[in-house]
Amino acid sequence: MVKTNLTVISNFIFLGFTHYPKVEITLFVLCLLIYLITLLGNIILISVSLLDSCLHKPMYLFLGNLSFLDIWYTSSTLTPMLANFVSGKNTIPFSGCVAQMYFSLAMGSTECVLLSMMAYDRYVAICNPLRYPIIMNKRVCVQIAAGSWATGCITALVETVSVLQLSLCGNRIINHFTCEILAVLRLICVDTSKVQLIMLVISVLLLPMPMLLICISYAFILSSILKISSVDGRSKAFSTCAAHLTVVVLFYGTALSMYLKPSAVGFQEIDKFMALVYAGLTPMMNPIIYSLRNKEVKVAVKKLLARSPLCPLSAQSSE
Repeated sequence: MVKTNLTVISNFIFLGFTHYPKVEITLFVLCLLIYLITLLGNIILISVSLLDSCLHKPMYLFLGNLSFLDIWYTSSTLTPMLANFVSGKNTIPFSGCVAQMYFSLAMGSTECVLLSMMAYDRYVAICNPLRYPIIMNKRVCVQIAAGSWATGCITALVETVSVLQLSLCGNRIINHFTCEILAVLRLICVDTSKVQLIMLVISVLLLPMPMLLICISYAFILSSILKISSVDGRSKAFSTCAAHLTVVVLFYGTALSMYLKPSAVGFQEIDKFMALVYAGLTPMMNPIIYSLRNKEVKVAVKKLLARSPLCPLSAQSSE
């Protein structure tokens, strides 16, 4: 069998959900609705965090970044799939496949780091409220956000470049609806142990370690909340963390189910549906969760939709 360097392939063919022709139309309509809701929800969340001076806080700076990367991730994954369905062509050019692989890895990796930094922000806000404005000042928050993006983009570049060095054995049919890195690796006919080692190291750095930081942060948060004597105080403290904790469980639950399960042929169909949840449902739910669980966001969204002043005069004067 002739080996072909990955970089000389002109295009790839997606197998997608062609094995399930009866559900393809349903999936298309569902994915289109998810994509539109994701765009609308995250754009609204970014808008209120920028326009409402009441939300010019570290927590909402990170939330705006989270919404921005969710838009990029969903767009890079779902739009080619929707376009292929409309055109009837399940193909993607080599450059498009590389870009899709890179952006999906970069956005997912950035979100891992960003969610852990958001947990640290909640820890400082609840456990060190008097020092919070000093510790989480604007410069530090910008550095944290920039560091999260840099970490995600650099690790994604390392993984993508390492895959491009490998060779195919004439097969360019991807049993997926996207150029997900694990699906592309199944086409490789040479030894992939070095790439798998790189992916393992990066996965450990970007999954268990941020999860450990989140768990430690919430252990301290829980300890501090239980020391609050008033019921209203405990309720308010819990409410400031509820949305973030829900997003963490949703994101890491789907991520771990995708990357920490056996890589067997029988799991490939499950991979596709889990990828749909990871690429569509999670980014769609993030703004909904924050809108429902955060009073400040709900008030800001109502003001934006009602075209009323961004902040009450009393709130502005109190600042």
